[in-house]
Amino acid sequence: MNLTRWLVICLSCAAALSTLPAASAAEYQVGEVISLTGVNARGGTGMHEGIKVAESVFNQRPGDVKIKIQTIDDESSPAKAVAAVERLAANNVLAITGGATSDIVGPAATAADKLGLPFMTSGGTSSEFLTQGFHSFFRINNTTGYVKAMAGLLDSMQIKKLAIIYSTKKSTSEMARMMQQQMAEKGVTVTLHPFEATTVDFKPIINKIKLKDQPDAINMIGYENDYVGILRAARVLRPPVKAMVGAWQIATAKMYQDFPDLVEKTYGTEMLPVPVTFNRPEGQAFEAAFRKLYPHEPDYLSQYGFVQGMLLFEAIARAEAAGTLDKGGIAQELRSTAADTIIGQVRFSAQGDNEEFMQNIGQHQKGKIAIVWPENAATGAMQFPGTPW
Repeated sequence: MNLTRWLVICLSCAAALSTLPAASAAEYQVGEVISLTGVNARGGTGMHEGIKVAESVFNQRPGDVKIKIQTIDDESSPAKAVAAVERLAANNVLAITGGATSDIVGPAATAADKLGLPFMTSGGTSSEFLTQGFHSFFRINNTTGYVKAMAGLLDSMQIKKLAIIYSTKKSTSEMARMMQQQMAEKGVTVTLHPFEATTVDFKPIINKIKLKDQPDAINMIGYENDYVGILRAARVLRPPVKAMVGAWQIATAKMYQDFPDLVEKTYGTEMLPVPVTFNRPEGQAFEAAFRKLYPHEPDYLSQYGFVQGMLLFEAIARAEAAGTLDKGGIAQELRSTAADTIIGQVRFSAQGDNEEFMQNIGQHQKGKIAIVWPENAATGAMQFPGTPW
């Protein structure tokens, strides 16, 4: 069944079902390996919240299958993520979901593959996962979808010179190279400025960009703590750029709440405006379910978590009905998925990649986040040129 239609139906009938005698249903365990503490905690928490909403929504639907999530905090450590997968496998989970970043997903997915467990994520965007021969790896997003969005935004700004500051981690390095290639193909002069994950003082990089590169815009490709460091340095040195464009984990309500002076007028990939506005019934149903569990608004990270959870749980239900749970049925059902979800179409390739994925771009605007690219998804006008200083 189309996931959009199914979500609306299962939520609308939940109240009526609660008055009926409890039916016998099989409960299946799914493992979640996620960063709830450490440097990836902000992104991991958002994904975790979405997965928990999916668990709640799925278990309200009529059917013979119920899902129980077993969550282990990997503390943003690849080694602890591997240990968590092994522990969950010993607890007889059917599959693993989670993985806040590619550096976590890589070793965790490898461990899951060796144990014969399907792995579903929205955190492993690096292309390397598609060439490692995984038997049952699936992701709903990828680096290509992020790059297309950022390049599209910068193209609409008619940027001629671009400085890219990027973390040397796997996924961010790949994204920087892809951005350099796409922008160079458009005739843009691009300079690259890598930094190690342990970097805390970004003033030398920003000063070099200000004095030597003199770009029209700066593209920041990293994670929350990186953005904070980069923007703090930029506020001190005030490079005369027209825009500060981040990748993931910057265009969120939480970032504005914690660092309002730093992120004002910055851009980042984002599916949802803030305050959240859903025009389609399935999005409104997701928001209602989210607000029953959490006192704050959902963001794109929780949206991803919800979609990856729902697709995995539905595949488990179909495999159970077909009698193939112990015969690779979950992976088979995921490979046959063609769903219209709240992040758009999802269809997995033979390698488990969602080739339909495409991001939007949001801009922080006085406590709100307006979707400003692409034009057909825009909820507000771009404030350009504009920086936090």
